[in-house]
Amino acid sequence: MKKSISVLVVITFIAMIVVNALANLLPINGVDTGGVSDAYQNLFAPAALTFAIWGLIYLLLAGFTFYQLGIINKNDSINKALLNKVGIVFSISSIANALWIFSWHYKIIYLSMGLMAIILVCLIIIVNAIRKENLTNQLTNKEKVFVKLPFSIYFGWITVATIANMTTLLVGIGWNGFGISETIWTVIVIAVGAVIGILTIMRNKDYAYGLVIIWAYIGILIKHMSSSGFAGMYPAVITTVIIALALVVVADVFTIVKKAH
Repeated sequence: MKKSISVLVVITFIAMIVVNALANLLPINGVDTGGVSDAYQNLFAPAALTFAIWGLIYLLLAGFTFYQLGIINKNDSINKALLNKVGIVFSISSIANALWIFSWHYKIIYLSMGLMAIILVCLIIIVNAIRKENLTNQLTNKEKVFVKLPFSIYFGWITVATIANMTTLLVGIGWNGFGISETIWTVIVIAVGAVIGILTIMRNKDYAYGLVIIWAYIGILIKHMSSSGFAGMYPAVITTVIIALALVVVADVFTIVKKAH
């Protein structure tokens, strides 16, 4: 059973990587991933450089895939039950990730939102399984690096990406925000995102997740302050991002200090 799950993890991971690479090399439907995002201008989108985190995410997920295969942990006593559960759910998320690329590039935004929700739910299941396992049987250092860390980082980014995808969907359908200005809605969304991030950091005692939220919010701040972005046109949004960033940093530092003791 474990071998078949490992093979499934490898196949779906490779498929996800290949599709994501082709998305920008071809590119799929003649437009790159960022180009689709630019077509749905909104005040929540971060600066382009922020998306470089995908490189780190895929590198860490590759580490998990090798660990799943037993290449990294040949002489270790491994937690097969945890790896099997995580492997199955991760494979589902990888398929959803690859399909998301096609729906995004062909601008089927409502479908991309559904697929993003599937990825988010998969990561919530994975992170909760790892957290519960860590409470019952303390994870080894290798498990923390090759199992816990990849999904903490991935979960952090998908948390923000889900909000961004929903924002894009609302722009795409021409939602008028119940007459409330886009600036106010963005302030609300940024605040809600920060609250979700802080609660997740505190609940899971996961500062790696928090660092990703910080990174994403720095990207939003850069987009709003740079001349190539919104050039400071929305001071209310900038102020909200700075406050949100400060609160997330405090929560993350608190978690790090608490873990150290």
